[in-house]
Amino acid sequence: MTSVPAAATAEAFHLAEGPVWDAARRRLLWVDILRNMLLEGTLDEGRITVVRRHAFESLVGAVAIADDGTLLVAAQQQLIVLRNDGSRQEGPRVIPAREPRRLNDGGTDPAGRFLVGTLSLSGLSEREQLVRLEPDGRITELDGDLALSNGLAWSADGRRMYSVDTGRGTVFVRDYDAATGAVGERHVHLRLRDELPDGIALDAAGHLWVAVWGAGEVRRYAPDGAVTDRLTVPAPHTSSVAFAGDDLRTLVITTATAELSRQQRQAHPDSGRLFTVRADVPGIPVPTWSGSRLTAAI
Repeated sequence: MTSVPAAATAEAFHLAEGPVWDAARRRLLWVDILRNMLLEGTLDEGRITVVRRHAFESLVGAVAIADDGTLLVAAQQQLIVLRNDGSRQEGPRVIPAREPRRLNDGGTDPAGRFLVGTLSLSGLSEREQLVRLEPDGRITELDGDLALSNGLAWSADGRRMYSVDTGRGTVFVRDYDAATGAVGERHVHLRLRDELPDGIALDAAGHLWVAVWGAGEVRRYAPDGAVTDRLTVPAPHTSSVAFAGDDLRTLVITTATAELSRQQRQAHPDSGRLFTVRADVPGIPVPTWSGSRLTAAI
């Protein structure tokens, strides 16, 4: 890829994360975690324009989209259904009240189930979770020994799931049966030494794109773990990636101003903006959330 990521938003965000492309409505959604905000935007020739904001009373970590446009929002400790008319419905609680933890990145599996991870708000942890919301509203734990659960992605055939533990600098892979929900043994796919992998996305060639927090980079890894492309982003805290646009060839990169010193912000004035770049290989469509069944159960 010869193109260079360009700043796509006029606005800078504190901790932009979790970009998701809603193909049916041709809109991009993402969160500004520390400002308790879910945002909607249009995408036009690489430029992203904010058209709607949804404020919450707590931190927000991720969002998923149902076929009818209903949104499932991972708020600080529980899930919230946001309907097209603006009404909200409380969903299952994932984290017990008053625990110093929050929900983080999430994603939908090939069957439309929503998965979301947790992180600690009080320092290092070895008990963070990756959980799955079942169609009947139950919560199933997949992992309970993570340092910081983060990005999720599935292969095009739905048989492999990739998940990030940022605290350990690791991307895991495991077998996944979307029909039954069966999950295979977790294996190390990538280990970034002294670096922090964050959000991820897969392209149609089976290569994994990884936002590397603190490095100002997005890297493309081949199935064997070799780096095949490296994008330099003029913002040190690259937080996540997603494929967007009608052809899924616009790579959207979220960044943050959080945890940057005054000197770093001055050196990188575009920090916190969303960036876009044209990809040679399109991304894989993200499944919609099978939320119509859940909303009847909660």
